[in-house]
Amino acid sequence: MFGHVDGPLNWARHLVAVRELQRRSGGFTEFIPLPFVHMEAPIYLKGRARRGPTFREALLMQAVARLALHPLIPNIQASWVKLGPDGVARCLAAGVNDLGGTLMNETITRSAGAQHGQEMSPTQLEAMIRAAGRIPVQRTTLYAPVSAERHAVSFAAPALADVVNTPARNYQRADSAVSPSAL
Repeated sequence: MFGHVDGPLNWARHLVAVRELQRRSGGFTEFIPLPFVHMEAPIYLKGRARRGPTFREALLMQAVARLALHPLIPNIQASWVKLGPDGVARCLAAGVNDLGGTLMNETITRSAGAQHGQEMSPTQLEAMIRAAGRIPVQRTTLYAPVSAERHAVSFAAPALADVVNTPARNYQRADSAVSPSAL
């Protein structure tokens, strides 16, 4: 995650550190720069973080990650939950080659205030990828193609029911009435 209390110098140092760690270990299959979603995040609500990266900064992080980590980490992933369909389409043109998954009942990002869905069907995800001029490939965690049977099963899954997330600011902190000496 980036764009809360950090800035471009931190991001550059992090990319260099990740590249060197990958050079030594070879353990990463992908790099996923996740832009901070601020709207309901406690660190933001307390005034200790900025609003998250601008879209330009998020796009640049994707593009620079591709340049800085190639060829050691071949997969750069964008989060459609954080960036939305239009945002990840632009990321596909900036070096991203992975959109993660369809997800189900995604609540972390939505609880933080993001507006982009809890689920995306395989049909929707493939249509978005094709609209960006790319060829979708369903893959395993280790980036191997899935079997035709597994592919068919994923397209036959029923849609999820909507999840309702209550904004964090609708709750009062439970510890606000407890004195430090009582702990």
